[in-house]
Amino acid sequence: MFYFVRHGQTDYSERGTGIYKGFGAELARLTPEGERQIRETAKDPRLSGADIIISSPYTRAMQTAAILSKELGADIAVETGLHEWLPDKGYGVVDEETAKRYHDEFDACGGVYPDGEERPWEDAARIKERVMKVLERYSSYGRVIVVAHGTMIRTTAGCGKLECGQIVPFDPFGGRS
Repeated sequence: MFYFVRHGQTDYSERGTGIYKGFGAELARLTPEGERQIRETAKDPRLSGADIIISSPYTRAMQTAAILSKELGADIAVETGLHEWLPDKGYGVVDEETAKRYHDEFDACGGVYPDGEERPWEDAARIKERVMKVLERYSSYGRVIVVAHGTMIRTTAGCGKLECGQIVPFDPFGGRS
């Protein structure tokens, strides 16, 4: 069984400055409230006895995974395929205004390109495909915590909007081990 955990509240107060411009915003850490949220999340009995924690490489997810690791005594593996949705599927850097517009488009059409059209942003099928490739490598584990991001989790698990620290159970392989 997999348990997606959305990272804690993130401190974007320096966004757009210094190293935090463009993709550098992904280096933002958790706020003190975000750290508290994840310590609280760690108390959820569904996470107890986890075999491993796999995490997105973004700072907010890695910090979340580190807190969970400390609280639960589980090792962490970093998986680049668990990164958040991409506003440019070609891995280019787009400005914040364009990224927001693309995310609004993604949400408006449910992550599916309109018939016969191509968009620069990563569609839902591509997100789910890359995430499932990662999860497949951990399918023999009994209990896996997956620390990641809202859009990635919603798209993969088919759930609604997530709060920071929220847990979403996901059993894509029907309990096989």
